[in-house]
Amino acid sequence: MQFTHSYDGTGHVDFVGAGPGDPELLTLKALKVFARADVVLHDRLISAEVLELAGKTAVLVDVGKAGFGPSWKQEDIDALLVDYALKGQRVVRLKSGDPTVFGRLDEEIEAVEAAGITWQIVPGITAASAAVAGIGQSLTRRGRNSSVRILTGHDMKGFADHDWTALARAGSVAAIYMGKKSARFIQGRLIMHGADRDTPVTLVENASRPDQRILATNLDQLPNDLAAAEMDGPALTFYGLAPRQAAQALTEFKKEHA
Repeated sequence: MQFTHSYDGTGHVDFVGAGPGDPELLTLKALKVFARADVVLHDRLISAEVLELAGKTAVLVDVGKAGFGPSWKQEDIDALLVDYALKGQRVVRLKSGDPTVFGRLDEEIEAVEAAGITWQIVPGITAASAAVAGIGQSLTRRGRNSSVRILTGHDMKGFADHDWTALARAGSVAAIYMGKKSARFIQGRLIMHGADRDTPVTLVENASRPDQRILATNLDQLPNDLAAAEMDGPALTFYGLAPRQAAQALTEFKKEHA
């Protein structure tokens, strides 16, 4: 992380984690830099409640990306960051969750560094932490798994390949980002490498938000149950974890009393 001196009128970029959507999960530091921003370049998935916390005079620019859909080109986002900062603006690059997890952070840092612009990273709560809390589980547990894999369902080349042999072993736990469209691909690879078809799989849509939904299934039924659920919001997939009954009931209670 790069720390900078007090503001002297020159441009600066803060890479800020907006968390999973609940504005109460923003850090105090994120709120501080957010409030003083001149310009906020934000992801598509940032909730309206979070954006409302920006300074009254801040310019909000949606530079969102959509998996397999219309998206801003990364080089255009890089250029916009540099352009605003070189004009003396305090720029917040607001990323969903934590900017260090599947956020293309390195490319943007390299762009602003090459232009001689100061920057810092303000971490946020990543979707895996919020979503696993929503199902009442922990990512690691003694006697079950001493490690957890954080994976992406697709990358720049399409569906992402992983160490399927290791993932297929009993007791493995993985948090899979951007995994809805790749669910059948993931299922096929895991079963091909010996995974138990009854392995629990849980999807959490809109983690931490009022419209959070939990889909509990297993590896064998994953694609069919996901299609039937018609999830159109951001979702995180937990391979190897089932929701606790109390957590599932709490989610239903919140929806009924929203």
